[in-house]
Amino acid sequence: MLHNEGKGILVKEKQPMIILAGPTAVGKSALGVALAKAVNGAVISADSMQVYKYMDIGSAKISREEMQGVPHYLVDLLEPAEEFHVVRFVSLAKEALSEIYANGQIPIVVGGTGFYIQALLYDIDFSEQECDAAYRRELEQIARDQGADALHRMLKEADPKAAEEIHANNIKRTIRALEFYHLSGERISAHNEKERQKKSAYNFAYFVLNDDRGKLYERINSRVDRMIEAGLVGEVERLKEMGCRRDMVAMQGLGYKEILDYLDGRVTLPEAVDTIKKETRHFAKRQLTWFRRERDVIWLGQQEFQYEREQIMGRMLAVLREKNIIESVQETFSSLIDRRW
Repeated sequence: MLHNEGKGILVKEKQPMIILAGPTAVGKSALGVALAKAVNGAVISADSMQVYKYMDIGSAKISREEMQGVPHYLVDLLEPAEEFHVVRFVSLAKEALSEIYANGQIPIVVGGTGFYIQALLYDIDFSEQECDAAYRRELEQIARDQGADALHRMLKEADPKAAEEIHANNIKRTIRALEFYHLSGERISAHNEKERQKKSAYNFAYFVLNDDRGKLYERINSRVDRMIEAGLVGEVERLKEMGCRRDMVAMQGLGYKEILDYLDGRVTLPEAVDTIKKETRHFAKRQLTWFRRERDVIWLGQQEFQYEREQIMGRMLAVLREKNIIESVQETFSSLIDRRW
C-alpha cells in the first residue's frame, strides 16, 4: 500500500506483523489463538518441532480443537526425515505471509525459536553463505569420534560468545559457527550482532510472554509428566518403526532423543524423564537469554498482571493500537480467552 509523504512522494507502507514469543511451556499457543480471534489474525508457528508430522506429544503441538478455527501455518507440514532450518523457515514463512495478507488478515508469529523470528523480522539471508565441504566433513567426523562436547570446545576457543549462545548438543549450529569463522575469519557472534542492527520491513509489535522462574519450571515439569501420561514413549516407538533415526534433525528435539535412549536400553524411564525436565528448563533459560538481547521487545510478565489473562490481552491490544497495527477491536476480548490456557 502506498501513501503520500510531502511533495507528492509516494512511500510504501510497512505491512503489519505481530510476534508472540517466550520460553517453552509459558502459554504462547493459547494466547496466540485468543489474540488472533480479537484482531482477525492468522498464526505462523516459529517452532522447530511442531512443523513435523507424527510428532505431536513431544512437541506439545497445538491441536485442531485448540486452534479454534484460527488458521495455523507451518504446523504438521514436513515429514520427520526432512530437514528444517532457518533458511527453510524463512522461505515457508514468507509464503504464509503472502497468503495471510491476501486474505486481509494480520500475521501473528508465535513460538520460541528466537533465531527464526529474528531472521524473518529483519530479513536476514543465510542462504548464500559459502560452504567448505571438506572442512564440514572434518567437523562432522570429530563430532562422531569425540562427541559434541569436543566440537563445542573448539567453538569456545574460536568464538566464546557464540559458544555461550549455542548449546553443546546443537551440533548443526556449532558446525555452522566454526565453518563461518574458518571461511571468513570473522566470529559469527560479531556477524550476528551486526545483522541485529538491521531495520525491519514490517510494522511490528514484538511481545515476549514470561513468568516467574519457579512457576515456569513447575509448568515445564508438569508438562513433561503429561507428555509421558499421554503416550510419548509410544509416539517415539512408532517413529522408530517408521525408520526415524537418532541422527535425523527431527529426532534431536527435546523429549525425543531422551526417550530414544530409554528405548535403546541406555537409561531407565525415570532417568529419561528427569533428563527431559532438566534439559527443558535449561532450554527455557537460553530462550530468555536470547529474547533479552533483542531490540524493541515488549515483555509481558504474567505475574505483573496478577495472571489475569484479560489484562494481558488488554495490554497487547493497547500496544497494537498505539503502533497502528490495528484500529479497533469490535468484539469484547474477554469472551475470546480460552479458560484452559
